[in-house]
Amino acid sequence: MADVVVIGAGISGAATAYELAVAGADVVLIDRYAPAAMASGWTLAGVRQSGRHIAEWPLAKAAVARWTDLDQRLGAPTHYRRGGNLRCARNEAEAATIRRLVAAQRADGFDISLIESAEIQRIAPLVSRDVVCGSFCATDGHADPTATVAAYIVAAERLGVATRFGERVLSLEVVDGAIAGVVTDKGRIPAGSVVVAAGVFGNELLDPLGLHVPFETMSATMIRSVAIPPQFVPVVGVANGDTTARQEAHGQIRFGGGHEVWDGAMTEDPLPSVRPAAASIRDLLTRFVGLLPAFADLRIAETWCGLIDQTPDAIPVIEAFDSPRGLVVAMGFSGHGFCLGPVTGQILSALALGQASPLPIEPFRLARFAGMSPNTVVELHG
Repeated sequence: MADVVVIGAGISGAATAYELAVAGADVVLIDRYAPAAMASGWTLAGVRQSGRHIAEWPLAKAAVARWTDLDQRLGAPTHYRRGGNLRCARNEAEAATIRRLVAAQRADGFDISLIESAEIQRIAPLVSRDVVCGSFCATDGHADPTATVAAYIVAAERLGVATRFGERVLSLEVVDGAIAGVVTDKGRIPAGSVVVAAGVFGNELLDPLGLHVPFETMSATMIRSVAIPPQFVPVVGVANGDTTARQEAHGQIRFGGGHEVWDGAMTEDPLPSVRPAAASIRDLLTRFVGLLPAFADLRIAETWCGLIDQTPDAIPVIEAFDSPRGLVVAMGFSGHGFCLGPVTGQILSALALGQASPLPIEPFRLARFAGMSPNTVVELHG
């Protein structure tokens, strides 16, 4: 019998399995596909504090501190790089958004700067000179999502975590009001506690228990170029989040944007794949080249869509439930959960072991959605 079964091998699940193993628990990590096969592998992989909902700031601050030596802790590369996050305004309307964001975050004691066009050119010379102004947070950065999740998996396995990939959890088993295990397409796994970190598939397991995390599944178009020599260090994006770019450790430019309701189309051969529409690719390329015109001749290597579990208020549900006892849920990260992964793992590990969270999670309780309009307008924090 396992102490804890963790469902979902993205960064949240992988980090949770690792932290549980560090604490001495007997852990099974299970995923219907493979590590980082969906959201965690498809993300831009920004590691940032700036532009977040205030409820996430304590988590983001702690996460950024942990990212600094995460590769040493795990004994494998994460390719984390702290080069800053530059968020640009392409017109006066976006400039007003940037100025409000900077003023609000500085008022709350956050280290972020409002910079004008000349300073933007110093930080990122390839950004269009038409940019009006921008915000810059020097402590933000990015990492390699696939490498990071792989590093967590290997470190967890080294500590005795049993990994079961290509196995789908069909249901959670509850006996006398408490978690008793999980039933998969390959059998039953008894467990004293279960962590559901299954992204867009999580409600398949929660709904039969009378629980449901409200979210809309959105898709974001992503593009990766061929490898080129080093060109820029910070993550470069825009005020409304429709275009963001960074250069990967091995030279590829990874960029993405857009926010469309997912139509449900996905192939599995054997790993899942969501493909963008031609018009979405065209629009992203137009925005990308407008922001970074020097890359007009950049050669494209691949395109895909990332899926986003967008909650009504754009922040996640992180909670240990009393009914059934032993159930812990982390879902609805709304496209910006990658950075939080190292501390999400610490939080979920503590909750699964019946301990208090090491960081404040009261704002992330499921009950906050009671009475909330499904038409709530969300200002993206990603």
